[in-house]
Amino acid sequence: MGQEFAETIGAFVRDRRKAGRMTQRELGELAGVGARFVSELERGKPTVRLSVVNKVLAVFGKSLGIVDAVRKAEPA
Repeated sequence: MGQEFAETIGAFVRDRRKAGRMTQRELGELAGVGARFVSELERGKPTVRLSVVNKVLAVFGKSLGIVDAVRKAEPA
């Protein structure tokens, strides 16, 4: 996972967790992961396992998936 992508996911998780007034531990318990994983995810650690990221995102009704990339227009 690229650093910018990891930071975007981390910010999403942190914002949603705080909006739900949950601690990292509470989110971890809901997702079936440890508080340390939640902390690393929120900090944008790029080496987290995607299957575990999806466990956390599932708490918020989200998951990672394949989407079409935006292609740069070719010069005319």
